[in-house]
Amino acid sequence: MNIGEIMTGNVISIREDESVSAAAKLLKRNNIGSLPVHDSRGKLKGIVTDRDIVLRCVAADEDASVIKVSEIMSRNLVTADSSDSTEKVSQKMASSRVRRLPVTEGGMLVGIVALADIARSADCKMEAAKALTEISGNFRKA
Repeated sequence: MNIGEIMTGNVISIREDESVSAAAKLLKRNNIGSLPVHDSRGKLKGIVTDRDIVLRCVAADEDASVIKVSEIMSRNLVTADSSDSTEKVSQKMASSRVRRLPVTEGGMLVGIVALADIARSADCKMEAAKALTEISGNFRKA
């Protein structure tokens, strides 16, 4: 099974030139912890998390209404391609210690996949369990 079959296609995202304040409001309104960041053409550029906002903006005494998302987002992004197998994506999640990956096609954001999506797929429960074990194990060592 490939990730394109189980990913969430309607992804809430934000443009890189939007304010951090706008990102925080989107996170709150949608009860989510991260937003993929794209440019004006839809090309994925990074991801911004609630933690990024707290550490890189609030704790740094920056003005969230002025600072742009591009200034605080994480750029070293691990992604999945929509044609990647669930096994490959589970391994990426485990090695990168993440539970969600943006899904792209040709660099364009087309969805997001969570470890829970893989776990819900009847054919992939063992892959998800293995990835979760590795993610959790890595967090304890860190």
